[in-house]
Formats: sequence, structure tokens, C-alpha cells
Amino acid sequence: MNQQAQTYWDEYWKQQGREKLKRVSAWQFGADPDHLAQLVIDGVKTATCSGLVFYEMEQEPLPSVDDYSIILNSDDKPVAIIRTAEVTVMPMNEVPEEFAIAEGEGDRSYRYWKEAHVKFFTEALSSIGLQFSEDMMLVCERFELVDVKRK
Repeated sequence: MNQQAQTYWDEYWKQQGREKLKRVSAWQFGADPDHLAQLVIDGVKTATCSGLVFYEMEQEPLPSVDDYSIILNSDDKPVAIIRTAEVTVMPMNEVPEEFAIAEGEGDRSYRYWKEAHVKFFTEALSSIGLQFSEDMMLVCERFELVDVKRK
């Protein structure tokens, strides 16, 4: 976590008047970090997903309910804090339409979600020598917006 994100995290908990929680991560959303972060801030995007294979390759723990994340923009500056509300691991071809809509992207249709994610995962997997499959396992997260960073 960079220093700006750490400072934001510390200030957030100081304002809460409580001891800060230990488990937090800081990251950007996929292909268009600024746009996707804005969708979170606007309350449109309340879910996200990623390939299980990437967690496994990087030996990263899966997200858990009540984890906190600092959302970064494309300049790695913190813009918001979210709290994980639900985590489900499932094949991509079994992701329900309402989850796809909760991701808040494009025209918010299942068709848009599927096309965008097939393209994204095909490219991401190809870059590490793997092939996309519609039954690839996804880590699907629902989250709630906790705080928006004031400028």
C-alpha cells in the first residue's frame, strides 16, 4: 500500500473514533480504473469479479466478508473505501444476471458484462500463456461503499 493510501486509511479510522482494523488492501479496478472507481462513488457499481487463477498464481488470499479495500485511481491515489459484503467463487458461465448488472458497467446488461469480461480475461490469460474458458472460476465480490475521499 502506498503512503497516500495508508494516510487515508489512518485518517478514516481516526474520524470513526475507533481503533482501525488491520486487514486492508489498496488496488485499482481493471481496464479503466478512473471510470470504474467513479461508478463505485456514484453507487452504480456494487460488485466486482476476478479470475481465481490470478489469486492462485500470486498466492494472494481470497477476499473475505468484512475485508476493507482502498480504491485507487489510475494515478494510484486513494478515492474511496469499500467493505466486502459477500464473496462467491463460481464458474463464469454461471454468474447470474443480477450480479453482472451489479457490476454497473456499460449498459448494465448481462450481454455487455459477458462480452467485456470475455475480452478482458482472454487478454489477461493470454499474457501469461493461458487460454480463456467460459467455465473459468471467478471470485465474485459484492461490496458497499464506506467512504469517499474528500479532495
